[in-house]
Amino acid sequence: MIGYYVHHHGSGHLHRALTVAPHLPGPVTGLSSLSRPESWSGPWIQLPRDDRAPTYAGADATANGVLHWAPLEDPGLRERMSVLSGWIDRHAPMALVVDQSVEVGLLARLHGVPVVALTAPGRRTDAAHSLGFGAASAVVGAWPAGLTPRLLPGLEPLLAGRVQAVGAVSRFPVVPSRPPSARRRPHAVLLAGTGGDGFTRHAVARAQEETPDWDWTVLSRTLGTWHADPAAVLASADVAVLHPGQNALAEVAALRVPAVVVPAPRPFQEQHVTAGALSDGWPAVVVDPTPGSGWRDLLHEALFLDGEGWADWCDGGAPARIAAVVEQVVARERAA
Repeated sequence: MIGYYVHHHGSGHLHRALTVAPHLPGPVTGLSSLSRPESWSGPWIQLPRDDRAPTYAGADATANGVLHWAPLEDPGLRERMSVLSGWIDRHAPMALVVDQSVEVGLLARLHGVPVVALTAPGRRTDAAHSLGFGAASAVVGAWPAGLTPRLLPGLEPLLAGRVQAVGAVSRFPVVPSRPPSARRRPHAVLLAGTGGDGFTRHAVARAQEETPDWDWTVLSRTLGTWHADPAAVLASADVAVLHPGQNALAEVAALRVPAVVVPAPRPFQEQHVTAGALSDGWPAVVVDPTPGSGWRDLLHEALFLDGEGWADWCDGGAPARIAAVVEQVVARERAA
């Protein structure tokens, strides 16, 4: 059996798990504070939350900076780790895929279970990341080969050399690029999620006002229309506008849509590091901060970029490559 830990923040980790799990040697058990998704085919263990106290102000939640989240005397944390330990004891998994939690990875390793740790871009040179990367049997980055120094800047060479870059993971199949639309009015799709960050209601309205010759679709739970599967909408886009989270970027890349990329503040400078890499020849116009004007020029600059330039970012093969890493880890541990 393989375990797959899914971090509960946002929806990107879950989308990636649903895409990767079918390629893993089964059965695969999902472990998460999230509810079991309808499309998950294997067992699913819903974990207690470890962030339900009224406040954590003044609490030692990081073990003096050695960990990311381990608040003292928190019953949710205690129950969560107990459930994980019990599952490991009962099922003796061959490996645990962890997306993402240093603490869960360390718990599994302390139980003698090999860990395949998925990581995100950013300046992850802190003590907790170094500990987690060092303890894992394998570390996987969902970005193109050769970009690890750009996407994990400052990471010590020994740890950086352990990261296996497999390409971006998209829940959408890769499609061929197409030339800019011949219709009179090009189509921009804004991936705004729940809104906030730079994509406020005022900023979106301003962008639309400045581009009367463009049609806009705003995919957002709060600012426009939300689609659980936005592939059809994105497939009709001439330009995508997005914050460069790993999943949104992977989906735009899989559909070969040129982009206007606006990095948002995230822990470890994840999106700003990503945006810096994208500015080096990828089919993306990078702008920071969210512009108050100039949208027409930005969209037209992106419109004539070649979306096929995303081919090396997302070629559709990443889930199988992650599965191959897991299989190699399992085979190596069995042979030891």
